[in-house]
Amino acid sequence: MTTFCVSCGELCDKCRIRRPSLAENIVGIHEFDSNLPEFIEDPESYYPQNLPTCDLILAIDLHPDLVSALPKIAQKMNSSAVIVPVEQHKLGPPGLLDKVKEELESIGIEYESPRPFCSLSVCGKPVIDEFVRMGFGRPSLRIKLNETGDIVTAVDVMTDAPCGSTCYVARKLRGSSVSDYKATVSSAHHAYPCTAGMEIDPVIGDTLLHWAGYIIRDSVEKALKKTKS
Repeated sequence: MTTFCVSCGELCDKCRIRRPSLAENIVGIHEFDSNLPEFIEDPESYYPQNLPTCDLILAIDLHPDLVSALPKIAQKMNSSAVIVPVEQHKLGPPGLLDKVKEELESIGIEYESPRPFCSLSVCGKPVIDEFVRMGFGRPSLRIKLNETGDIVTAVDVMTDAPCGSTCYVARKLRGSSVSDYKATVSSAHHAYPCTAGMEIDPVIGDTLLHWAGYIIRDSVEKALKKTKS
């Protein structure tokens, strides 16, 4: 969606367009009605009747009762893996996710529930690892500095946060002072429409938005350390 990020306004240079499109790998998208009942007695009935076959299901921001039906839905779709990212803590009750994980793995289907989505890393599960290697998950960058090592001259995004924020952070880092990297990263992350929630998540003891901010800062620090070594 071209209007998802409007942080740069008229100065937008379409920073994400530098990354190759993988749209041909998407076999189907279904968006559920936002006006769902508080309790769904028959969650399977809310899913489309003619579900496509696919390797990986990305179940993003689903009503918890719809999440509970994922093991049966994954079987119907002949899927090998399911990712249920938690961006809003109310949509990811730990007990429910543990049950879904157990059911899926008992029938040989890979499962991960990154909290938030940008914490997803290679985990030893072939299909999910392939998704990460396609460039989605915990941010990974390659940074180049000037001869004196105090100015960022180039930033390549190797792995982008699924919401696309890493490309925006990279754009803001280019030409910035290395000594100000924390402020630059923080400002860019808060200016971008991060999809992580702003309420305290009891599982991590902080907001998922803050956690996403820690993740991108850590990724930038690792890239800077590698550049200087």
